[in-house]
Amino acid sequence: MIVPALDNAVKSLLMRAGVENPAGDTKEILCAVLECDRAQLLLREEEIPDPLCEKAIAMAHRRAGGEPIQYILGSWSFMGRDYKVGEGVLIPRDDTEVVVTQALKLCERTPDPVIVDLCAGSGIIAVTLAKELPNATVYAVEKSDSAFSYLTENIALNHAKVNAIHADLQDCVSEFSDGSLDMIVSNPPYIRSAEIADLQQEVQYEPRLALDGGKDGYDFYKMILTLWTPKLKNGGSIAFEIGEGQFDAIAEMLKNVGYTDISGTPDIQNITRTITAKKGSLS
Repeated sequence: MIVPALDNAVKSLLMRAGVENPAGDTKEILCAVLECDRAQLLLREEEIPDPLCEKAIAMAHRRAGGEPIQYILGSWSFMGRDYKVGEGVLIPRDDTEVVVTQALKLCERTPDPVIVDLCAGSGIIAVTLAKELPNATVYAVEKSDSAFSYLTENIALNHAKVNAIHADLQDCVSEFSDGSLDMIVSNPPYIRSAEIADLQQEVQYEPRLALDGGKDGYDFYKMILTLWTPKLKNGGSIAFEIGEGQFDAIAEMLKNVGYTDISGTPDIQNITRTITAKKGSLS
């Protein structure tokens, strides 16, 4: 089978299954199977060996069954770097670029920032900050065994200087001294427990631990602000990824524990996706 025929076979299978982006997912599958990029794919004219065709069709069946394309491929790109992903870890999403970009801006005037990424997952936030801020000391805290495995693999894959901590964020807080951090950043679970069953099929494959923010969706924000605020320097910053419609409630939580300069930043869909703030005022 030549590339156009294989492309049509995979795409038709995905279209019949109602996959949202059949053409894009088809290209991802073929590039992975043939170990080439999209430009090279267009130039492939030779007959594709049967085992590779079978592999592509098998991947397409998995995608048609609702499995996320990122899990099927085993890796995904975030802000120009590749990360290993799979069952048991949250999939990197473009939404998270907003919190990373804001965190980088907040660290611009801090020569050697000390940063902790809580609920670090695959490590996309911690690794990006460590690579973009070479003088930073970056810690990444992750509880899940599966996610921690991906975290350490991605730190090594990207040659990043990140200190990975395998622990619940409630248990390892005592390892940090009060006033020792310049920044706390987190993309915590923020979906209401009752809403998880209604999420799209692909999201159902992702670990509930990384999605479930409790009854009101705010459990982790409350926990972080209560336990970790003392670890932040006066004038230090906090940056959270947040869900749609959560800004006002989280802003109120921040005000109540002494944060100032509270602001939100929208994503490309104009949904406020990040909230940032400073602890008190510089002394």
